[in-house]
Amino acid sequence: MDNNQLYLTAEGLEKLKKELDFLIHTKRKEVANRIESAKELGDLSENAEYSDAKDEQAFLEGRISELANVVRHAVIIKNSSAKKDFVDIGSIVEAKNEKNDIKTYKIVGRQEADPGVGFISNESPIGRAFLGKRVGDTVEFQAPKGSVKFVVASIK
Repeated sequence: MDNNQLYLTAEGLEKLKKELDFLIHTKRKEVANRIESAKELGDLSENAEYSDAKDEQAFLEGRISELANVVRHAVIIKNSSAKKDFVDIGSIVEAKNEKNDIKTYKIVGRQEADPGVGFISNESPIGRAFLGKRVGDTVEFQAPKGSVKFVVASIK
């Protein structure tokens, strides 16, 4: 796996492109206007508004750079039927825990990871543990609370 590649769903990439477009074409102008307005207030060395606007500009430019890098190195996750026999990036996995509760996870790239909604990074301990497994396989990984085991129930 190439370290420069960033795995995203088509929807995730589109969302990041929209954010990048907003930051470049809208937010950047707003911050520039804030800086100009703050300059008009006088002495820049003691101007809190100017300092805040410059800090926001630095953060904004960092985020723009980060998003541009993600878009440049994005690899779209394809949900092909060939992936249903083993867990891969893009797979939706239903797994039973030791209490026989079914948990559903979608294996995604780190940019889209959101464990609260079941989107698990392929680089996380649980994501790495699931990769390559088949229905019926036992998955074990270390979580902050200790060792966790699942049995893969289905792969979509």
